[in-house]
Amino acid sequence: MAAAGPDPGSDPAGGARFFCTAGRGLEPFLMREVRARLEATQVEYISGKVFFTTCSDLPSMKKLKSAERLFLLIKKQLPIAVSSVHKGRILNEVQRFINDDPGSWLEAISLRKKLLGHDTKREKASQRDANPPKRKAGESEIMIAKKLKVEEIQVVAERHGENQQDKLPQSSPEQGEAVTRTDNLQEQRLDSATDKAADAQNQEDLTFRVSCRCSGNIRKVITGQEAGRVTGLALMRQFGWKADLRNPNLEIFIHLNDAYSVVGIPLLRIPLASRTYIQTAGLRSTIAWAMASIAEIKAGALVLDPMCGLGTILVEAAEEWPDVFYMGADVSDTQLLGACENLKAAGLADRIELLKGSVTDLPLPSQSVDVIISDIPFGKKFKLGKDIKSILQEMERVLRVGGTMVLLLSEDHHQHLTDCGGNRTSQNRVADPEMKMLLNPDRTGAPNTASPSQKASSLQCLSGVLPCGSLLPVESFKVSLGKTDAFICKYEKAQASGLSPARCLEPGAHPEMATKQESPCL
Repeated sequence: MAAAGPDPGSDPAGGARFFCTAGRGLEPFLMREVRARLEATQVEYISGKVFFTTCSDLPSMKKLKSAERLFLLIKKQLPIAVSSVHKGRILNEVQRFINDDPGSWLEAISLRKKLLGHDTKREKASQRDANPPKRKAGESEIMIAKKLKVEEIQVVAERHGENQQDKLPQSSPEQGEAVTRTDNLQEQRLDSATDKAADAQNQEDLTFRVSCRCSGNIRKVITGQEAGRVTGLALMRQFGWKADLRNPNLEIFIHLNDAYSVVGIPLLRIPLASRTYIQTAGLRSTIAWAMASIAEIKAGALVLDPMCGLGTILVEAAEEWPDVFYMGADVSDTQLLGACENLKAAGLADRIELLKGSVTDLPLPSQSVDVIISDIPFGKKFKLGKDIKSILQEMERVLRVGGTMVLLLSEDHHQHLTDCGGNRTSQNRVADPEMKMLLNPDRTGAPNTASPSQKASSLQCLSGVLPCGSLLPVESFKVSLGKTDAFICKYEKAQASGLSPARCLEPGAHPEMATKQESPCL
């Protein structure tokens, strides 16, 4: 296993150590994203996880689009050896893994508190900016009473003459400053007491819950529940924390497998992949963002999803790349209504146009679209030969020369297009360094945990052309959709393919729709 860099969970000058979970096949997208968004260093991957070091704050990390969940790393080390089937020895190794370095736990708890505290202060500050603070109940009456008291004292002083006036208590700047100092001291004491209470909670009154996952050979000996129980007992004895399975202050995540042992703290209760701006989920948001991220979307472009469904791809693209015109089409009224609701929930109804139409007969002039991004339907009803060919031909027609097409294909569709186009796998045309890293992990220092068959299928760059004639395959990524796998395939249109000149427009030109069927929600 590659070196983990600085001590996990610490907060050195170079940043703290984190990791994110990702769907299989999305690791290269996430590695590229943490470098771009967080200026992360020491980026490395293990199947399903990406580790990195960064000085970024929590709001910046919340913007990651290809990650599932975000964790603060506590420990990562070589896997627990499973040389025998003796369960007791394995559980003792798990306990040793937890108790080996108690300082890393305390440092991680402290860093987590800082990250969450800064995030909370930032949210409160933004709320104060949006809503000016109001006086507390009764504060105005207190101020009025003080003013009346001062006026009353002044009246009494005038009645008793100048000599008596000096003896009477009056409001002075010095007294005001003294009152202010007293108030500030009280606030400081209150803050200090709050911090001490929080520290006490972190040490003794903290409640926690353990989520443990075992896979590979270790799963044959112990279960995740057994490893989690041992972990919980070890933490209770080590730090005096209390277990709470329903509403804990802290969650502990542990994953034990044949490649590594890792433990971390989730920083957010809601996964990063759960988008607040999408009301009805369709395609996985992380997959949709990954597709858009390689589509080379530029300002002023026209982006089309001719089978938009619930509009997930369009929403993800529009959230990330503004100043672009987006258009979605679908033959289903139900899907268009759902897409319309998602656009309204995301506040993107004015930037994404929806229309009802078939992908095999798009109401668009030829060479009028800069980018096409679409999820090709799966299933037995969708015929591999005729249907996929007619869809690709129509997409090819509306895509301008030099334009980009990104498709999500089933394994059958991908294999069919590969066979029909006479394509060959090649590793020499990989444009992205992260893709080369997946095929040659030893060159980057990342752990080499994938099998040769996984490496060969995780990334394929295709040569040759599709049956359509002008679409050149650029790169392909095998990704997981849960129970099934699929391929994100990128194509480029190299030339016009025998289209009638009367139907063609200049590359990049965005026509007004001459004829179109309005969707039921517009």
